[in-house]
Amino acid sequence: MSRKCQLTGKKANNGFAVSHSHRRTKKLQQANLQTKRVWWPQGNRWVRLRLSTTAIKTLNSKGIQAYAKSAGIDLNQF
Repeated sequence: MSRKCQLTGKKANNGFAVSHSHRRTKKLQQANLQTKRVWWPQGNRWVRLRLSTTAIKTLNSKGIQAYAKSAGIDLNQF
């Protein structure tokens, strides 16, 4: 499974680590992903998703069904 949020599509960002002498080396800034079991009332079951912490916060306010519909995801696949 790739390191990508299943609802928002967040993934790693390329950047530079800059030292005190201003030498720049490549660095990969990963998204803060968590594996989360979410209750899906319409499907009457648990769904296991890999979500960013921002998506978890939004999920608590919007709800799983509305959020998945806006992201264009079919929850029956999970």
